[in-house]
Amino acid sequence: MPECRGGRTYGAGAREVSVERIRANREFMKSVFGALAGGTSDQSKGLPQPPLEPPYPPESELIPLPKPDKSLVSKNDLYDCIASRESRRHLSKEPLSLHDLSFLLWATQGVKEVLGDGHATLRTVPSGGARHAFETYIVAQRVEGILPGVYRYLPLSHRLVFLFAPPDLRGRLLEATFGQRFVADAPAVFFWSCIPYRGEWRYAIAAHKVMLLDAGHVCQNLYLACESIGAGTCAIGAYDQGATDAFLRLDGQDEFIVYLAPVGKIPRS
Repeated sequence: MPECRGGRTYGAGAREVSVERIRANREFMKSVFGALAGGTSDQSKGLPQPPLEPPYPPESELIPLPKPDKSLVSKNDLYDCIASRESRRHLSKEPLSLHDLSFLLWATQGVKEVLGDGHATLRTVPSGGARHAFETYIVAQRVEGILPGVYRYLPLSHRLVFLFAPPDLRGRLLEATFGQRFVADAPAVFFWSCIPYRGEWRYAIAAHKVMLLDAGHVCQNLYLACESIGAGTCAIGAYDQGATDAFLRLDGQDEFIVYLAPVGKIPRS
């Protein structure tokens, strides 16, 4: 029989999750910056902040991206972009151009200004305390001007750094996303990782809720930017955490994936 607690029934859909865990997660959802009262942040201790961008090996292949091009925008009316925005699982086989990719990366993580001595950045998306705890990885399968492979976006210089090219990109995408073929067939897939310490340095335990809220800001910008250039996307929360982190060669502790979205052109009717 289902359990009843507080007027709510926890039946078959929640049978493997205890009532206590559900309540604990709800308390996390309600948490605010008052959580800082229980601890002191590393910033307040005078410890150095984490870098705005992880380093890369000096021998890495760097790919300059074209300047974000406003002329790509075919739908200029914000009302129309919001009204027509939807999750699109049917994407064209047509490749994305490097200009398309550049525009979408700028729209989701582009740096508008580096503040002061490099302690923070102002970007095209909001972030609690300007911590911008995310890195963007691109799994490119059909992007003109770059080879298929895995890349990381470098927002401070608006470049890509090539990471590696596994022999079976599509297969790895299928494994990472529980066999979702429309993800594995997309010209490009955006993966957003979180580096928690960027937020924890300032906000300690309160950072975790804020960073997850920030992920929504990033993906919504992708939706609207895609809509404006005749492209489509679909936010994905269903992925195998271990397989995804392993695929992108992340340690799963100090950096791990929190969100992803396939991108491609909208099929012509």
